[in-house]
Amino acid sequence: MCEIEDGYHREDIYNQAKTRALQQHYLEILKLLGEDVNREGLLKTPERVAKAMQFFTQGYNQDPAEILRSAMFKQDYKEMVIVKDIEIYSLCEHHLVPFFGKAHVGYIPNGYIVGLSKIPRVVDAFARRLQVQEQLTTQIKTCIQETLNPIGVAVVIETQHLCMSMRGVQKQNSVTTTSDFTGAFLKQNNTRQEFLRIIGADLH
Repeated sequence: MCEIEDGYHREDIYNQAKTRALQQHYLEILKLLGEDVNREGLLKTPERVAKAMQFFTQGYNQDPAEILRSAMFKQDYKEMVIVKDIEIYSLCEHHLVPFFGKAHVGYIPNGYIVGLSKIPRVVDAFARRLQVQEQLTTQIKTCIQETLNPIGVAVVIETQHLCMSMRGVQKQNSVTTTSDFTGAFLKQNNTRQEFLRIIGADLH
């Protein structure tokens, strides 16, 4: 299946050789866990997981900078552009367990703006990889800064990590927040505070 939206391609097309190899590994994992891989409920599980993992990590096949470059427009606008509440689903690289939440991204243009749908696409391209939240935050910031060369970039991510709630300390309601800033957001406290106020406000 392939969906095209504003130049963005979503592809649910799987590499057959990779699927077969992953499928065999997941079959062995199920056996090592003590499962009966021949019971009805598990007959297709190795294949399903093999395809699911390829989908969860499809960001490795995407170029976030190219996503931005595909929709850059000259525009003399020098106020904040903020896309807030971008849904994030990623896999912790330490345990391969999901973490999920929201990203808030802002930038101040410097001669160029970018199609608004591209910001969530960039977030997703980095999130759909094995990640730690701190790295994810910085990757998004750096990509936007280096590609658009704006006056400043701000990224705040708030997530819940299942590796904390399902295992480890088993804290069910903890939220992890990370942030990273460049330019005006880093150097000017009033600019940074305005961004934080906007993303914290209920403007819907």
